[in-house]
Amino acid sequence: MFDDFFIRALIAGLGIALVTGPLGCFVVWRRLSYFGDTLAHSALLGVTLAYSFELNIALSVFIISSLIALILIQLQKKTNLPGDALLGLLAHSSLAVGLVVIGFLTFIRFDIMGLLFGDILAVTTDDLLIIWTGGAVILLVLKLIWKPLFASTVNYELAEAEGLNPDRAKAIFTILMAAVIAISIKMVGLLLITGMLIIPAAMARNISDSPQKMMLFSIIGGLLSVLLGLFSSLEFNTSSGPSIIMAALVLFILSLLNIKQSIKLKN
Repeated sequence: MFDDFFIRALIAGLGIALVTGPLGCFVVWRRLSYFGDTLAHSALLGVTLAYSFELNIALSVFIISSLIALILIQLQKKTNLPGDALLGLLAHSSLAVGLVVIGFLTFIRFDIMGLLFGDILAVTTDDLLIIWTGGAVILLVLKLIWKPLFASTVNYELAEAEGLNPDRAKAIFTILMAAVIAISIKMVGLLLITGMLIIPAAMARNISDSPQKMMLFSIIGGLLSVLLGLFSSLEFNTSSGPSIIMAALVLFILSLLNIKQSIKLKN
């Protein structure tokens, strides 16, 4: 049978996949891929502050990522800079600040590779509690804001005219993004968490003909990515986080075959 650490890794990975699937669909629909990268980069600053003040890493990352997201919203209102420029500014600035802070913390030993690429095999029982409890809260809040968030994704002006308050839904969604990064950072790391959000959702879009199906297939794709990635990591002795993302990539490539088949049938 499998060791306890591998069972915990499976439970953690499946919990993350259940959350990143629905959120990832909105990331794809709203074209927020670079926004996810920005929050992931800011997570490094959250980790360094957690080590500095002996805080919970997930809580610290959530606070810093949420702060960056709220700063972005305010900058969009007060400047004429395009969104991609603001995202780049915040992403690289927060990353640089985090690296500078690490330079001062010479008395603390950092596992840089673990931070960048994750180490799901090191997940503890407390981490599982954070992942599943936090994930349940994220999904509950997403369900509550589903209507205004989806309506504003389709047509912002119409959602505003119907009094759905799309700005509030957008702000809450950014907080949810910060939360999923906070609970996922130990699993796939700073550099790969955006891939976990985007790739299963992109795969699902290739084989779906409705938003509901896309969300369902995105969750299934995430679950399969975790299972295939972890078992291939165990079999071939590869890094667990990158193996999960690579499995997601393979599923995406397979979904392209469905598109080609559909084109042939239409012709």
